[in-house]
Amino acid sequence: MQGKMTSVRAGTAVYAGIDVCKAWLDVYLHPTGQSFRVANNKEGCERLALTLTSAAAGLIVMEATGKLHRLAHRELSAAGFAVAIVNPYRSRKLADALGQLAKTDKIDARVLAFYGAAIGPDATPVPAKSLAELQELVLARQAAKAGETALKNQAAAAASPVLKRLLKAQLKAQARLIAGLEAAIATLLARDAGLKRRCELLASIKGIGPVVAATLAACLPELGMLAGGKIAALAGVAPMNCDSGEMRGQRRIKGGRAHVRSALYMAAVAASRCNPDLKAFYDRLRAAGKAAKLALTAVMRKLVLIANTLIREDRHWTLKHA
Repeated sequence: MQGKMTSVRAGTAVYAGIDVCKAWLDVYLHPTGQSFRVANNKEGCERLALTLTSAAAGLIVMEATGKLHRLAHRELSAAGFAVAIVNPYRSRKLADALGQLAKTDKIDARVLAFYGAAIGPDATPVPAKSLAELQELVLARQAAKAGETALKNQAAAAASPVLKRLLKAQLKAQARLIAGLEAAIATLLARDAGLKRRCELLASIKGIGPVVAATLAACLPELGMLAGGKIAALAGVAPMNCDSGEMRGQRRIKGGRAHVRSALYMAAVAASRCNPDLKAFYDRLRAAGKAAKLALTAVMRKLVLIANTLIREDRHWTLKHA
């Protein structure tokens, strides 16, 4: 491992930024200025842990990369390091603020180290193996459903008999893939009592079906552990202020986890029709002149707040006006 090294006073905190790709981990240590690369495998992580220990590194910051960062996250956390997994959008914003327009793996690692020093994000717990597997299956199903929709649209617009036949065969294969993923999700939940219980509590809310329940359990594991405003922001359904001086701008939802928000949208559509409490809430907003999309967003926020309460209190949903 080679890299520029500067002297640092004893007691100075050292932050490590790690840019992750399939083959490599590019590392930058701030404020020492040391940079190096290791393989993104178990052996590389072991070498990295030794180097970080000798450098007295504290907080380690990596971007969320789907599944490419999971090995390093798990191995470094097991070695005793605090590892924060951050939203790439936020670290990129810091790069813009720093005037760092160029983008390479080494530069990204440096920006992540600066992010750790400037923001000090909390360490991200390593998800349990069953939770990580459920996340992977749920997101694979979402992608498969999106692919199915694209194929259906393509088939509807196709004029060539040959293309129609081929797309029909693809749709059958896609349906088998989706069915297989749903069966795998059901099997996983059957063997994990904790996740099964969470899904049962979530599915007790009228409007939330098994698919949405599994999505929330897998992709919003913070349910039950955070205050309402924070969990709504994580789900991407919290209205954000847009004010300046005397101007009061329209509140809009922003950020959050897109895959969670899309699942909540489908649940909100169902709940605004079949859930008596949420239907009444939706109808009140519409009667007050609120646009349909805004009213549905409010229902989405209600759903995630209810889900947060049920998980925290470990109880099923009950009709408020029963």
